Amino acid sequence: MERTWHFIDATDKVLGRLSTQVAKLLQGKHKPQYIPNQDCGDFVEITNAGKIRVTGKKADQKIYFSHSMYPGGDKYTSYKELFGKSPARVIYLSVSGMLPKNKLRKRFLKRLKIYKEGKTN
Repeated sequence: MERTWHFIDATDKVLGRLSTQVAKLLQGKHKPQYIPNQDCGDFVEITNAGKIRVTGKKADQKIYFSHSMYPGGDKYTSYKELFGKSPARVIYLSVSGMLPKNKLRKRFLKRLKIYKEGKTN
């Protein structure tokens, strides 16, 4: 199986539409030899994560949930707060939510590289 690299510039792209495109590439659904139970996807590199946008009132209303696994350990983080700290994390969580919830998800996400600004080589 041959894996190719896809380079995506996230400048002024909508978060959800970008995430679906990336999820398809990571799973390999764009290839004719796609098999759901095998890992045949490609590498994806996203640059300029800090310039992504969301539509509607999501910037004010969207909430991310996490739990520490201790009683009463639920934590809520707003989109603005998380985006301010780490825009790459916002894209990572969005793509992760669109991948299948099974053992292959970790493999798919290992091939995803996200950079806040343009990568310098």
